[in-house]
Formats: sequence, structure tokens, C-alpha cells
Amino acid sequence: MTKTKIIFMGTPEFAATVLTGLIESNDYEILAVVTQPDRAVGRKHEIKMTPVKEVALAHHLPVYQPEKLSGSEEMTELMRLGADGIVTAAFGQFLPTKLLDSVSFAVNTHGSLLPKYRGGAPIQYAIMNGEKEAGITIMEMVKKMDAGDMIAQRAIPILEEDNLGTMFEKLAIVGRDLLLETLPQYLSGQLKPVAQNEEEVTFSPNIAPAEERIDWNKSARTIFNQVRAMNPFPIAHTFLKGERFKIYDTAVVENLSDVAFSTDKTYQPGQIVDKNKKSMLVATGDGILMLKVVQPAGKPKMDITSFINGLGQKVQIGEILS
Repeated sequence: MTKTKIIFMGTPEFAATVLTGLIESNDYEILAVVTQPDRAVGRKHEIKMTPVKEVALAHHLPVYQPEKLSGSEEMTELMRLGADGIVTAAFGQFLPTKLLDSVSFAVNTHGSLLPKYRGGAPIQYAIMNGEKEAGITIMEMVKKMDAGDMIAQRAIPILEEDNLGTMFEKLAIVGRDLLLETLPQYLSGQLKPVAQNEEEVTFSPNIAPAEERIDWNKSARTIFNQVRAMNPFPIAHTFLKGERFKIYDTAVVENLSDVAFSTDKTYQPGQIVDKNKKSMLVATGDGILMLKVVQPAGKPKMDITSFINGLGQKVQIGEILS
């Protein structure tokens, strides 16, 4: 059987899962893998390969890492490979029309239920906006961002305990399986793409640094969604005693009859309203939020009990997180 020759483009773990599925399939030959350049990460600024590059090298596949595809020598080389098509998943760059025109097909594995959440942070926005489900869309690639016709979709629920990390893991598997299931049908003409409804389009641009900061005037539910939409990266934060205080996990206090502090008083948003050996509660613009996992400035991530019994001993009820 003749294998379909593919150029794969992607960057994070989400894309690495999809790439692994294509490699393990008997239907495809991966001619090349294109991913973002190695970047310095963390406080030590160590140069780190992308997850997609790690998978590619482990399977002895050629890797291309252009800073920008358009007009690059790498793109010229890719066009000479004789690929049948291109498959992308969270690549992070626009594909030039010239490159798209050089292959018979180009499809993208996108982490949303299009036409909702076009853009680079669809899963983050689905969680932040309190959506009950997220999903994957396999779509045709066009020059306009995430605007191609849809080949297939699959949805999964967003559970209360989910965060960005768990949803990325779940949706990567959904994306891998949906692509492997539907790509042969699409290439044979059995699956006919469907145009997106432009009236229903919403966007999910990359998370800006200002969006990482918690606004305690918002409701407890809104902040809860913000925190989990940014865990494990980039992590929502506030300020405690003038220093950045990262918050990884929280819970909305649903039943105020269960708390020990007086609920008859008026509290400022961001005010610590209760603290004991095992919990810390913070007032919001609407409701009370329980902090569960935090990271003080210059310290490792820790559960709230460890914080309270350590650095948190100096934190007083009534203090304001700003």
C-alpha cells in the first residue's frame, strides 16, 4: 500500500501527541517535521527543544525550525520534498499561500469547536469563559486564521476539576484519534468539508500578561475559571505584601453556612476573611474563594497548608491581596 507523504507542523505536547499517532499509523510517511525554534525557558533560561522536536528526533525524522516560514530557505526545501499534504497542530505560525498551494491537501487539528475560539488560545478561553464543553475541529488550512472548512468535530465535557493541563492532555488524544479516523475518509472524498458560519465566529488571542493578574472585583466563579485556565502555564497571580503571589488552584465556597467567619460583615474584594491551619479564604466581588495551591515569590509551588504553616504565619486576616 502506498503511504500518504506528509509534512507535519506543530510545537507543544498537544501537537506531539498528534504527531506520535501519525508516526505509529501505517498509512503515512512523515517526510519532515516543522516546529518553532528552541527557546530559553524558566528562571535559568535554559534552551529547550519543543515537545514535537523531541518526538521527531526520537524517530529519526528531519526537523526544520524556521523563525518565520514565509520566504525562508526551509520553506523552499519543504516544497521540494514532494509531500502529498501538510498536517498541523498548534504550530504557531501562518502557512504561506505558496506553501499551501504546493500540496494536494493541508489540514489543521484545532483545539476548539469552530467557529468558536479561532486563534492561539482556544482551550484557555473555553475554560475562562465557563464553557461546559471543549473540543477538536479538523479543518482545511487557508491563509485566514482558523477559517477553513470543517472536516470533523468532536466535543468532550469540561469538568469542575479540569484545568488547562488536563484539558490539553484530553484534547490531544481526541485530536489524534479524530484525525486518524477521519483523514483517510477526507482524502478519499467520503467526507465533505462544511463551511463555518461566519456569524458565530469568536476569537481566542494568545493570553496577554495583563490577563494573568487576578481582579478580585470579579466573581469567585470567574476567578476560579481564570486560575484553572492558566494552570500549568502561565499561572494567574496577585500581590501579597507587595510581592507576586501565584495561585494554581482554588475552589468556590458554595455554602457560606460552612465557614467560620462572620458573613454579616462587608468585605473588600481581595481581603483575607479567614485563615486557619488548613485553609485561607478570600473575598471577591461576588462570593468567597478558597485558595488551595499557591507559590509565594521566590519559593516553590506548595499546598495552602504548607504555606500557612510556613511563610503564611505572617499573613493576617483582613490583609488585602491586591
